Amino acid sequence: METLKIVGICGSLRKNSTNLGLLRYAQEHAPEGMEIRIAELKEVPFFNADLELEDRPSAVQTLLRDIEAADALLLACPEYNYSLAPALKNALDWASREKDNRLLAGKPAAILGSGGGLGSARAQYHLRQVCVYLDLRVLNKPEIFCNAFAGGFDPSGNLIDVELQKLVDSQLEELQSWAHKIRT
Repeated sequence: METLKIVGICGSLRKNSTNLGLLRYAQEHAPEGMEIRIAELKEVPFFNADLELEDRPSAVQTLLRDIEAADALLLACPEYNYSLAPALKNALDWASREKDNRLLAGKPAAILGSGGGLGSARAQYHLRQVCVYLDLRVLNKPEIFCNAFAGGFDPSGNLIDVELQKLVDSQLEELQSWAHKIRT
């Protein structure tokens, strides 16, 4: 069976982000037959229609190529003021501008995230609304809402909680199954 290519997109740009830590864990523990590449968003400018008319910045071109080559997306969603982070929304905004939404329409996706209190639950539900409009096929379960301040991550943002690791492992297996189901 062909290797499933996943692009992880993290809404936090911080090096020690726990959301990036979730993606790093997923990348290092992807099930057999799955490969995860983490997109780099630090140099992606805010979407501006004027930039579409010129040569797109190289960081945008790289992001769009990564999304186009991906069989599915893994969206790490931090919560900023009860909503999703601008970097994540911006990446989706850029991708949505391709003709007929061809990079996102019908593409399988999974959402996970960490944050305070509710572990990014409010932001993830907002992201799901965005995904509906973009026609992404978001996996419903398992949902992953990690409290970033409850000891599940080390100071570098790496996921160390065994129960949360099992949940991420389970989500990756479900995403793999979901993506194969949608592709056939």
